[in-house]
Amino acid sequence: MAGRLTVFTVFAFIGFLGGIVAYFAYKRLVPIILEMFPELLNSEWFLSGLGGAIMTLVLVLIWATFSPQKK
Repeated sequence: MAGRLTVFTVFAFIGFLGGIVAYFAYKRLVPIILEMFPELLNSEWFLSGLGGAIMTLVLVLIWATFSPQKK
């Protein structure tokens, strides 16, 4: 029982710290991102990266679907 309680406590602490980081990131980065957003959508590097990410996800999905299961 102590092992599960320790794991639960560690994840709760990590979640708490993640929430603090998300709060400060939201307060400082969102105004900057909203200001850059129209320029970002028209950037070639952004569109290329987005296309590469989608292509990679599709390839991994295909690989995971057709790969044999381990016994």
